[in-house]
Amino acid sequence: MLIRDQERIVNMNYIYNCNDTEALWMLRMKRAPFAMLVRTFRSRGLLEDSMHTTVEEQVGMFLHVVGHNQRFRVVHNTFRRSMETISRSFKQVLYAAGELRGWMIRVPRSQAATYRGRKHYTRQNVLATVDFDLKFTYVLAGWEGSAHGANILNDDMSRHDGINIPDGKFYRRDVGYACRPAVLPPFRKTRYHLNKFAGRNYPRTPQELFNRRHSSLRVTVERAFGALKNRFKILDQKPFHPYPTQVKLVLACCIIHNWILQWGVDEFVPEEEDVTPDEVINSGHGVEAFDNEAWKNKRLEWAQAMWDNRVQTRICSRRTSGRRRKRQQQKRGKGSSTSAAEEEEHEEEAPS
Repeated sequence: MLIRDQERIVNMNYIYNCNDTEALWMLRMKRAPFAMLVRTFRSRGLLEDSMHTTVEEQVGMFLHVVGHNQRFRVVHNTFRRSMETISRSFKQVLYAAGELRGWMIRVPRSQAATYRGRKHYTRQNVLATVDFDLKFTYVLAGWEGSAHGANILNDDMSRHDGINIPDGKFYRRDVGYACRPAVLPPFRKTRYHLNKFAGRNYPRTPQELFNRRHSSLRVTVERAFGALKNRFKILDQKPFHPYPTQVKLVLACCIIHNWILQWGVDEFVPEEEDVTPDEVINSGHGVEAFDNEAWKNKRLEWAQAMWDNRVQTRICSRRTSGRRRKRQQQKRGKGSSTSAAEEEEHEEEAPS
C-alpha cells in the first residue's frame, strides 16, 4: 500500500472517530449534525460514494475549504486527493447544499442582480432576515457591494418571489431605511446604541426608549451573522473563487448554518454580552423623504406606549430577576451576577 493511501486512511479514520471538539475545529460542526447531513445527502440522492471517495470525505473536503478558507492545494495535502477530485467534490457538495434551500431556508427563484464587470477584488451585498433562533429565514445574495441596502430591499419587495412579510408583522431595520409598512427603523437623530445608555444615561424621551429597545433586538442579528462568519471563514476573508461561486457559497453556508443550529448552539455562536454592534451610519441616500406617514405615526404611538408602561416593565423585571440570576449562577458556576433583566431595569429607570 502506498504511503499516500495509508495517510488517506488515517485521515478518514480521524474524521469518523474524532470527538466533538476535534470535529468543531476540523469540520466546523459537531459529529451529530455532520453525520445527519451526510445521511441526508445520501438519502436524497444528492451525493453518492464514488470509486475513490466516500460522501463523508467529499463533505469533509468542502467544509475544509469553506470553514478555513483553504485553497484546493492545501486540502490536497490534507486529504491526499488530486486537485481535480477536490474541485469536483467541492462543486458537487455546493450543489447538494443548495438543493436543501427549500427545506432549510427561503431564497428567490431568480437572484435579483448579477455582478457586472469589475476586474479588481469583488464584494457583494447580502440581504438576509433572521429569527430569534439565530436562523436565516430569507437570503438574497449577489448584489454588488456598492449597492445601498434600502435599494436592495425596495427591489426585492417589488418582486413576486421576493421577501414575504406577513400582515401585522414587520422587520427591524437600521436607520438607513425608510419607515414604511412592515419595515421598522429607529428614530433618526436620536440616541440609539446601547453603550450610549450605559451608567445613568437613561432614556429621557419615548423616542430614546424605543431606540434603546430597538438596538437591543439588533444583538440577535449580530449574533447570527457573527456565528456565520466565525464558522465559515471563506465569508469573512478574500475568497479564491469566481463571483458566481461566491454567491452560491453565501447561500450554502446559510443553509448549513441553519442545519447545525437544529442541534443547538456551539462555540462559534457568540454570547450576547460579547457582541459589539457595528456603528450604523446614515448613508444619506435620501430615503427619509419616502417615509410612510401612517407608519411614522404608528411608530410614535408604540414609542409612547412603551414610555407609559415603563414602570410596569420594571416591576416585571424585578419579579424575574431572581430566577434569571439563579440560572446564570448555575450556568457559569460563579458568584452572584447582575441579570439581563436587572440591567434593563437599571438602565431604563429614570432617576427620581
